[in-house]
Amino acid sequence: MLNPQSVLLLAGLLTLAGSYEPARLPANPKVEANDNRVSAGTRLGDTLVIRLVAQRADWYPDTDPGPFITVEAFGEEGKAPQVPAPLIRVPTGTLVRATIRNGLPDSTIHVIGFATQPIAASETLHVAPGATTEVVFRAGTPGTYLYRAVIGHDPDARSSEKETAGGAFVVDPLDGSPPDRILVMNIYSEQIDSVTGREALAINGKSWPHTERIGLTVGDTARWRVINGTARSHPMHLHGFYFRLDQTGDGITSQDIPDSLRALGVTENMPRWHTRTLTWSPDRPGNWLFHCHLTFHVIPDARLDHKHDETAEISETTSHNPMQHMAGLVLGMTVAPRPGESYAQPGTPRRIDLFVNEGGPRGAMKKTYSYIAQRGPVAPAPDSVEIPGSLLVLTRGEPTDVVVHNRAREAVAVHWHGIELESFSDGVAGWSGAGAAVAPPVLPGESFTARLDLVRAGTFMYHTHINDIEQVVQGAIGPLVVLEPGERFDPSRDHVYIGHWNAGAGLMVNGDPTAGPALELLAGVTHRFRFINIGPANNIRYRILQDTTHTQWRAWAKDGADLPPARRTIRVANQLVAVGETFDFEFTPPTPGTYELQAAFGNRPASWRQRLVFK
Repeated sequence: MLNPQSVLLLAGLLTLAGSYEPARLPANPKVEANDNRVSAGTRLGDTLVIRLVAQRADWYPDTDPGPFITVEAFGEEGKAPQVPAPLIRVPTGTLVRATIRNGLPDSTIHVIGFATQPIAASETLHVAPGATTEVVFRAGTPGTYLYRAVIGHDPDARSSEKETAGGAFVVDPLDGSPPDRILVMNIYSEQIDSVTGREALAINGKSWPHTERIGLTVGDTARWRVINGTARSHPMHLHGFYFRLDQTGDGITSQDIPDSLRALGVTENMPRWHTRTLTWSPDRPGNWLFHCHLTFHVIPDARLDHKHDETAEISETTSHNPMQHMAGLVLGMTVAPRPGESYAQPGTPRRIDLFVNEGGPRGAMKKTYSYIAQRGPVAPAPDSVEIPGSLLVLTRGEPTDVVVHNRAREAVAVHWHGIELESFSDGVAGWSGAGAAVAPPVLPGESFTARLDLVRAGTFMYHTHINDIEQVVQGAIGPLVVLEPGERFDPSRDHVYIGHWNAGAGLMVNGDPTAGPALELLAGVTHRFRFINIGPANNIRYRILQDTTHTQWRAWAKDGADLPPARRTIRVANQLVAVGETFDFEFTPPTPGTYELQAAFGNRPASWRQRLVFK
């Protein structure tokens, strides 16, 4: 994960330029992108025989011909090397006879994942340059696992991010698994000098816009095994729909989640090497995305051949083209309608006018952006700026049209994060919609109407989906709360906190880098705390203390969806919120007095505080 203190957003952002040599002929085998549809090896009775070789190969994460990068990769003997590594998939109890040859002339490989599951760290295989080893074991506990090779370093002391020699190892129950897809993330990152590097980020071996398009029809069930084959965390976000989290693992162990504890979400944080199994079903047609919400992993700078120019404004052509304004860990889904069905939403919509203003410098920001909702008959002044943008309070079941008026000098597009809505309104310029009817960017001086069909009460957010880093950290974000019909928002008991970055990569909460105004609150009643993280990177830890002691709160919702009853537990008031996540807690102070709400990046000391005085 990026260290925000070492990243100056507009002045010191790494130039992930493709420093490849396009004129040089590849001297190595060519990597084949692995879509994880075909299991490797040969079945002989109840035995899987697989022969793998680790070798250097040239990987084309975008087009072929095109920019390539030389990586270490696994392949089956006699076949092309693959990124991700060849899929191993067997029923539990299968005898696996694996031969692993180290085809690297200069590096030992340390191979993790070839043992009966769950796997102990002591079962790592160490294969010297040019050597071959054989291991025999039985497939263990059913689940989703990761096997990988660490190249030339001790597995616990790896200093580089070159995770291309890793792939999926799936153990099925004896009666089989429901149909699924396997999605493996791999990264190669290399620093060239103090300001330049090259980086390739891929799902199943390809970077957007060259990742696979997954085709579905309304009503289909999608079951995905998602594997983080990298040393970085990735908060993976699904547009437009909720998934159910069914299984979790850390690469060497895997656990089914009991039915009573299975929760819904739109963003799932995946620590390094972890696995998740997600199930979801689209009920609306159109184009949708599943992507990492670390902005640095999905912007054009993440493209291997991208030439970053921090002085250039985003062009109208680029704004229209989702193949240009995104890259990296992005997967596209196209959902077809069921024949004869209509998806028009009835009802007369409420209207909200939302103005996108561009302001002058503020602190480390060279300029500012602001979403300001019109309150009353007069539109807000064109030069007014509020960071974060206006809190939008909507009502479940009441269709709402948000008319976005762009007063900024560049294109914008607003994504309604966590909202179940029609695809055309989802906010990804040039992609949201279907076929030729895709949503345009909102160009300067123009407007766009987003229809929000509000089927769920909860805590959400809205944010830009163009020129993401510059616009997000300079204010193009806002909180959104959906209430039950007849409910009124009461700021004396309902508290919204949206965490983000400033342009110097420091934490801000509700637009302030150090402290919120002290609050005098009523004791003896229950308060709702709604926490949001929409920075470009970095988890935010929120907690409430009395003196130096953590108090307790009740978990209530994640990503706008109420938790199942078995998970609405009283717990320590300390929650890590990944980028793109929201969490709701109910807090009833055990006694009157002064408490402190704190926020910090990860496990660092709190950098933001607010006094809560309960009387």
